[in-house]
Amino acid sequence: MALRAPAFRVVKGGVTLDPSTCARRARIGSRTVTDLIDVGRVYAHFGDGATIVLQGLHRYWSPVAEMCRDLEEELTHPIQANAYITPPVAQGLRVHADRHDVFALQTHGRKQWVVYEGDQQPGPDGADGTPSLDVQLQPRDCLYLPKGVHHAARTVDSASIHLTLGARTVTWGDVLADIVEGSGADPSLQEALPAGFARNPEALAAEGRRRLQEAADRLRAADVADAIARVARGFWTGRVPALRGQLRQLLVAGDVDDRTVVRRRPHSSCAVSRHGDALEVVLGDRTLRMPASAEPALRMALDLSELTPADLSDHLDEASRATLVRRLVREGLFMAVDG
Repeated sequence: MALRAPAFRVVKGGVTLDPSTCARRARIGSRTVTDLIDVGRVYAHFGDGATIVLQGLHRYWSPVAEMCRDLEEELTHPIQANAYITPPVAQGLRVHADRHDVFALQTHGRKQWVVYEGDQQPGPDGADGTPSLDVQLQPRDCLYLPKGVHHAARTVDSASIHLTLGARTVTWGDVLADIVEGSGADPSLQEALPAGFARNPEALAAEGRRRLQEAADRLRAADVADAIARVARGFWTGRVPALRGQLRQLLVAGDVDDRTVVRRRPHSSCAVSRHGDALEVVLGDRTLRMPASAEPALRMALDLSELTPADLSDHLDEASRATLVRRLVREGLFMAVDG
């Protein structure tokens, strides 16, 4: 698979090299693209001391994608992955802080890391700070860097490969933003400011305080549980489904009967909630709706690692349970097992 920018970049001394210095033109179908990775030029930059950065590995490299999905399932926070390949005696990025939590996993060689206390502003060369941690990572070592903590890493006598797992944590600020967004629909907040307000904004201060107090009262009365549920749903609906081998499953789904063995697809995502007489099943990029009567059978299927439709006989008749399992196979949540 040939990468296209920005899935790769090349960095040296804290500066990202112009993509044109490591990319080439090519025709894909009827279009000409200019951002296709030029492997030879990228290797040449590496030989000159540059770091190769592979971005978004969680999207296209199965081993990393599966690890990230498992970690997401456990944390229920989105996870992204990048790889950094640095030659000996070199530094890719200078001192910086990320806007998300980072787990740095050393996989090859050694790398020297310096980490500064959270409130320090050490500058890009670290001259204005004192490291609180100066450590060399070996293969299988892991370093946790909370968001906002300044850090830098460089190689000494060996090349290095490390993987970063970035946790884009869902925050209480996201919950508050959801509540505020809902409150913003209040008609009183859609009223225009008076004509000519910009010439004397101070005259509106008292009215502004009154309206702010009313908005604060509405925020205090908001249903926080509903807001958290909406934010949680945003996590589940934002996950890309794992559908490796799904073409074959689509071909055999119609043959599922009471004796067909099916298995939960590894790394698949599923969130089930009930709304009155309907069941909502979120599978990442799509949402299924089923009658609430299917809930006991569905939850039993999710609890089992492997089953046949006949195993659901306590909850559904033969035709209904076959229909349910066929749909779960078609949607990629379960897979029919060979043999």
